[in-house]
Amino acid sequence: MPNLTSTSQFLLLEFSDIRELQILHFFVFLVIYVTALTGNLLIIIAVVLDHHLHTPMYFFLMNLAVLDLGSVSSMLPKAMFNSLLNTRSISYSGCVAQVFFFYFSGGADFAFLTIMAHDRYVAICCPLQYETIMHEGACIQMAASAWISGILYGILHSGGTFAITFCSNKINQFFCEVPQIIKLSCSDLYLIETGIILFSCGLFGGCFIYIVIIYVKIFATVLRMPSVHGRKKALSTCLPHLTVVSLLLFTGTFSYVRPSDDTSSEINVICAVIYAVLPPLLNPFIYSMRNKDLKAALFKLTDFGPFPQTSTRKVFLVKLV
Repeated sequence: MPNLTSTSQFLLLEFSDIRELQILHFFVFLVIYVTALTGNLLIIIAVVLDHHLHTPMYFFLMNLAVLDLGSVSSMLPKAMFNSLLNTRSISYSGCVAQVFFFYFSGGADFAFLTIMAHDRYVAICCPLQYETIMHEGACIQMAASAWISGILYGILHSGGTFAITFCSNKINQFFCEVPQIIKLSCSDLYLIETGIILFSCGLFGGCFIYIVIIYVKIFATVLRMPSVHGRKKALSTCLPHLTVVSLLLFTGTFSYVRPSDDTSSEINVICAVIYAVLPPLLNPFIYSMRNKDLKAALFKLTDFGPFPQTSTRKVFLVKLV
């Protein structure tokens, strides 16, 4: 096969040869993208505007929503553009950007989920020390470390992936998915990215074990609470976070451990949608479903009503408005 290392573009998977189905795919992805965009933007705006939500938990949630916006925006607009214009191409630099932003947002996402587990542990198991431990400076440092780790993670994957010598430019996926790009390799350099993926699995696995240990301690503390109302309130802040962690980890694991040989293009697309599109789409609904404070803020935001001021709760976020 010819060496295509210097190729200027890649060819992504075409959803269908039938023009009507291409338009249908465009509108399906448009609905998904607008829904994810709206849900995450509402959370960001609500946290910024409502002073009741100026606490560490919602500060981290706002960062998570920003990353979800970046994640879903790194792939769906290009897929919609290709379906609408009946094309398959993506530039080499565009493919590099997709890989970087996808892994950057995914790595920072999981870092924030780990930090949020620590925040819930301190709030429930060490409530008297909460303001001392989770003060503004500490939370900003945690957030900065999560963003920096995401950037380094994105650089690691994009660098390892595009150091490969390619023998084809046809990617069997609707975006630049690393496992599919590795299949285009005609040298042993693909082992570098394979090693990075295995290292990532170990890293995420360690974070997941830490989160599980944290939640074992949290549930043990919750069960000892004498008040039923206190137990319900504690669980209402923990269960959405645990659901999001499980959704992100298990959909990602499912995608990377599934048999890749002789897998149809339709199955590849479905798997990619499950792990790459579903979490950013569902996260706003999961977090707002059982959270009364967030639901109240969203209702006030959509009703264009005034946001209540508070003089009793400590304002955590730096004033943005």
